[in-house]
Amino acid sequence: MVITRASAAIWSLSAVAAGVLLTGCSGSVSVGNSEPKLSKDKLGATVAKKLAATTGQPTPDVTCPEDLVGKVGTTTRCTLTAGDGSTLGVSVTVTSVVDKQINFDIKADDTVTPAAK
Repeated sequence: MVITRASAAIWSLSAVAAGVLLTGCSGSVSVGNSEPKLSKDKLGATVAKKLAATTGQPTPDVTCPEDLVGKVGTTTRCTLTAGDGSTLGVSVTVTSVVDKQINFDIKADDTVTPAAK
């Protein structure tokens, strides 16, 4: 059976989502500002590394639209993009803040959005 490139990419993203949902994923980052805040670029890089470590897959491309404020319950939505342009939503929620360290959970969506044709 031949698997098309798009199907393989969707399977790969589905495997990432399943791996994150089954094993759970969390991160922690120390910041140096008076108000704990993690830049959107550093958040995207941290989420990508955690997803790769959790799933055993290569580090994906993850972008986040805004900085993550270190306040318990704060949530932001990031996007994981595959090489073929398909995407997977990722929620990041602050679980605790200890001094300047922001601890957060990462949860990938169940459904992949195929690339636009």
